[in-house]
Amino acid sequence: MPSQDEELSTLDGLSPPTDTDGPDTGFGNSHVPALTIVWHPTLERVGDRALLPLRAGSAGTELSRLDPEFSRPGSSRREPLGDAHVSRKPIRLIRLDNECIRIEAQGSPMRVVVNGSPLGDCRDFSANDLEAGIVLEIASRIVLLLHLDGLRQESEDDLGLVGASLGIERVRREIRQLTSLDVPVLVRGETGTGKELVARALHNTGTRRGRPFVAVNMGAIPPALAASELFGSDKGAFTGARAHSGYFGAAEDGTLFLDEVGEMPLDVQASLLRALDVGEVQTLGASRMRETRARIVAATDADLEVKVQTGAFRGPLLHRLASYELVIPPLRQRRDDIGRLFVHFLRTELERFGKSARIASNQVGLPASFMAALVRHDWPGNVRQLRNVVRQLVLGSPDTGPLDPGPALTALLATNPTPTGGGSPGGTEPGASPTKEPVTPRRSRKPSDVTEEELHEALRACNFDMKATAERLGIPRSSIYNLVDQHKVRRASDLERDEILRCLRECDGNVELTARRLGVSKVALQRRMRELKID
Repeated sequence: MPSQDEELSTLDGLSPPTDTDGPDTGFGNSHVPALTIVWHPTLERVGDRALLPLRAGSAGTELSRLDPEFSRPGSSRREPLGDAHVSRKPIRLIRLDNECIRIEAQGSPMRVVVNGSPLGDCRDFSANDLEAGIVLEIASRIVLLLHLDGLRQESEDDLGLVGASLGIERVRREIRQLTSLDVPVLVRGETGTGKELVARALHNTGTRRGRPFVAVNMGAIPPALAASELFGSDKGAFTGARAHSGYFGAAEDGTLFLDEVGEMPLDVQASLLRALDVGEVQTLGASRMRETRARIVAATDADLEVKVQTGAFRGPLLHRLASYELVIPPLRQRRDDIGRLFVHFLRTELERFGKSARIASNQVGLPASFMAALVRHDWPGNVRQLRNVVRQLVLGSPDTGPLDPGPALTALLATNPTPTGGGSPGGTEPGASPTKEPVTPRRSRKPSDVTEEELHEALRACNFDMKATAERLGIPRSSIYNLVDQHKVRRASDLERDEILRCLRECDGNVELTARRLGVSKVALQRRMRELKID
């Protein structure tokens, strides 16, 4: 029996995905609507997905106890939801001509809650809603995420990274591409996204596997001691100094992971630049340089480009560290992985605290509404925050019976930040225009109060989307363009063809990463590419 991916690849207009960071807002050749199981009474089913061959004008896809069939990406094993509490009488998912998705109850007795609101008879969702992910609670038992996914084979080795979303698969692919390339790597990502895990995966898949991996948090080292701690010191180099080889010596022939590299003092940055350029470091108190063979992997959640502009970070060092730049998507951009991560952390924490028997005796039961709220949550602390939520759930629940979220977790999810890319919770009635719910702005302020550094930070945080940036800063949208001109922020219209093509090659054709490197929004870059006839 062919796998779901193989079967769908024969459909008109569908082909294996290009190397992209995430879904486009439309249904292109790389992405199709999919349903991923975020929660199921049988935990082994969490993470299964069904690719949906939805075409405009077709009858759509039925969703019930018996249809569609779900499988792991790349697997030939297929099973329907199969839960006895789910009705055999289906609801229907239909693609409309304007690329919206319509969900119809069509008389099914099955209780369906969509993005926190009961379905009713029918509701439409926009392409933006689909890109952000639409959360369905089925029969108060099962939680599904309707989103865009791609045709791909499941990785044999997960490299220690949990998940199967397009974003995390892209990270794995880039790590494998770096296996034989012993170059410095700059890992970018928001706090809690797993930058050290990615650094360890880079180490363990490369030629230095089995050799030292030394992780250093530059933000935790006092500036006065940073040079000594990194490069070592001779006895007597300064008052109380002892002879030691430093972190570079400890990581010899292995990998030195510099977390929060943006916190490194300027004088130490100069020494690090020399280590990267000529492979030499100078121990404090020594008269000669010594060779180093440690590979550097750096990580940051800071805007290093802004730090360069303000003089807090050396431009040449940024360019040297970023011989290759690997960007980790935030959890809100890989919502289909939330169920997979939740179950992974649940098993880990139950085992850690001696409660593994809960899974064997099926004492894990959680309300579907709680799991749906987890998927809709915006997760500012990313994967680390989700792990902490699972830990609190395990520790705060009684020793017997179902797990109990308790008041603290319930309050956390009740005050969920507005998703940056999501649509309105309930979608729209048929015929209405599905719109994107705006991000709640900060308190209104004067545009003149916005500093250049603050502007750059907001632009990068909002992926250079002008409307979102204005809302984040709490200023009128019209004023954001004045600030952009005032501070000479480059726009997509300023980009030349050769620069775009060069950056696309460096980013392996990834338009989203290219846009980030060029400092423009993805939409604006795509518009400029069309103007320049760049395919």
